[in-house]
Amino acid sequence: MCGLSGEMRFDGTRPDLAAVERMNDRLAPRGPDGEGVWSQGAVALGHRRLKIIDLSERGAQPLTEAEQEITGVFNGCIYNYQELRAELRALGHRFRSTSDTEVVLAAYRQWGTACVDHFHGMFAFALVEHRTGRLILGRDRLGIKPLYLARTPGRLRFASSLPALLAAGDVDTSLDPAAVHQYLSWHATVAAPRTVLAGVRKLPPATVRVVEPDGTHRDHRYWQPSYTRRPEHAGMGPTEWRDAVLDALRTAVRRRMVADVPVGVLLSGGLDSSLIVALLADEGQRDLATFSVGFESEGGDEGDEFRYSDLVAREFATDHQQLVVPSQRVSAALDAAVAAMSEPMMSHDVVAFHLLSEQVSKNVKVVQSGQGADEVFAGYHWYPELAAAAREDEPDRYAEVYFDRSHADLAAMLQPDMLPAEDVSGRFVREHMAEPGAETALDAALRLDTHVMLVDDPVKRVDNMTMDWGLEARVPFLDHELVELAAACPPELKLADGGKGVLKEAGRKLLPSEVVDRPKGYFPVPAITHMAGPVLDRVRAALGAPEAKRRGLFRDSYVAELLAAPDRHRTKRGANALWQVALLEIWLQTHGI
Repeated sequence: MCGLSGEMRFDGTRPDLAAVERMNDRLAPRGPDGEGVWSQGAVALGHRRLKIIDLSERGAQPLTEAEQEITGVFNGCIYNYQELRAELRALGHRFRSTSDTEVVLAAYRQWGTACVDHFHGMFAFALVEHRTGRLILGRDRLGIKPLYLARTPGRLRFASSLPALLAAGDVDTSLDPAAVHQYLSWHATVAAPRTVLAGVRKLPPATVRVVEPDGTHRDHRYWQPSYTRRPEHAGMGPTEWRDAVLDALRTAVRRRMVADVPVGVLLSGGLDSSLIVALLADEGQRDLATFSVGFESEGGDEGDEFRYSDLVAREFATDHQQLVVPSQRVSAALDAAVAAMSEPMMSHDVVAFHLLSEQVSKNVKVVQSGQGADEVFAGYHWYPELAAAAREDEPDRYAEVYFDRSHADLAAMLQPDMLPAEDVSGRFVREHMAEPGAETALDAALRLDTHVMLVDDPVKRVDNMTMDWGLEARVPFLDHELVELAAACPPELKLADGGKGVLKEAGRKLLPSEVVDRPKGYFPVPAITHMAGPVLDRVRAALGAPEAKRRGLFRDSYVAELLAAPDRHRTKRGANALWQVALLEIWLQTHGI
């Protein structure tokens, strides 16, 4: 797990190595164990290293493979790298390290852009062909590892975080109205390739981009489950589906133990993280390090779920640690969490993850997390309502149920020059749901949530907050084979038992019933939910700052209305509207935009 950066020139000049070094410096938290810069011809690559596999200097990057034909930088982990290494060695490839990065380079030499079809893992990479000067950029199937791009005439820059591109300079930081529309409509989700900045884009998940020396490029999207019932599953009943899901999850969890350092678990006490702990115990893991976070209560809301995480820790005899965060510290921690965000993220648990990651990183370098199970297995309370719609009505039902507000509502919030002429967020949903596949209304909703919303909200949150402390988070529920299986699973089995039915049935084989049958929990941060004193002070300061006045993003009357009653105004989803507006402005100011 690391941070990568680079620059490719199309105008005949040499890359700006100082700019690459500035990007590298900004990525230092993602890779505190080493750094390197490489340049040849029109391309320069930068890398910050977090030592997880092959702790020797032979695994340092940028790395050039044995035949001196490919140089690359890599972020992530290829969980089946040992099997691929043996296969490639049998095909005649030589290796000088035991790193998964060298396996990526050899796999590209052997299979070209089809190398990604062989990878089980999370990854973003940049490879340079010495002979042709081509640049190859790739991203994993579920977008677990980020890759941001900034193109200007004559140049392309890329990096593992958006702030790294800002550190390089010369970025168009004007706001993208369509992206702002998505942020305010879709609970802070901004779908790839957009970001809220007009001059920065994201390589979409499951995509390989080949950039030619003249600047032209071609993209190949290499993976997308169909979300239909498949012939090989015909005749499977609930018990067979339960066992198939449990077997696939067991494989996913086992894969993510591959490391040359200890691996822990972020244990919320919910079904998903508890299943990971149970499966690891079942595999013979002893004294597994587990970690939980909780907050002070505010407004009558409890701030922790320790009773459940403690129950699981006792059941499986883990080495468990709790982190209790006082409300006063939430405000102080907020600015650090926002600084770690590659894009504005309004979910309260971003602060929780950042604080938890700080503590966990003092103990281990790698953790497994339960992120993604709710999207993959239909765990949220709104999925039954989405499933009840006719297939052709699902885009409208999705916007009605899931969006924070309508296009018409945005007209009362935004200054006229920032409001797109049409409902661009609704159009995105309609176009995505019109793509082939996805038999039922629920299939269409889960496909959208898993491959768009999940990538650009929860998964991005986990990556940004953990990597800011040099902590690698692995997400077994996003193992691509498990996702493929879940996509084919009959909707009624996922909706059963209040949601995640098939997963709960798997849990009953391993977990205490109190954990399986507990009410669904979240990372509660009451100080933000109720705009408690210090957080509200920070919000008022940001919205009243000269930068906010000059930006003129929101109508003054709307902001005044929110500030007059900070805890009253809610989005359709129930989120604090003031927090959503303020977080965007705080993020822009924090990153000097």
